Amino acid sequence: MKSWTSVFATLLLVVATASVPLRASANMGSDDSSDSQDPNLVAGKKAVDAQDWKQATQLLSKAALTDPNNADIQNWLGYAQRKQGNLNAAFAAYNQALKLNPNHKGAHEYIGEAYLMAGDVAKAEKHLAELQRLCSPIPCEESKDLQRAIQEYKKKK
Repeated sequence: MKSWTSVFATLLLVVATASVPLRASANMGSDDSSDSQDPNLVAGKKAVDAQDWKQATQLLSKAALTDPNNADIQNWLGYAQRKQGNLNAAFAAYNQALKLNPNHKGAHEYIGEAYLMAGDVAKAEKHLAELQRLCSPIPCEESKDLQRAIQEYKKKK
């Protein structure tokens, strides 16, 4: 017959092991606020993939009108605007995405990169700190990417 200590230790090990995948996957989920199949969103993402920023902006703007509460659409729109050099429009879209979903990792990364384009390292670092908070204890790609961009920016200055 096993002692209570041995049974308790085994039970504790089973519980600890079973909870690891749940904690590990906490930062792995998508930031998608919806699985929208809006044709403008789908075509807008394809335009982003093709680096057709003007077309992406037009399509994603239409998608945003159809679904104004979709943080992902706003994030994609900000990305397309930033890639065109339209920082004011990019900031507006990223801020809207973060208003809709303050935990949107992609929006934090991309607005941080936009702040670097504008020369505002302090604001980029603020969004990095937020990503580090969101992606704790397991660092996410968005946090790693923004940290790398900040380091590269500082090396050039």
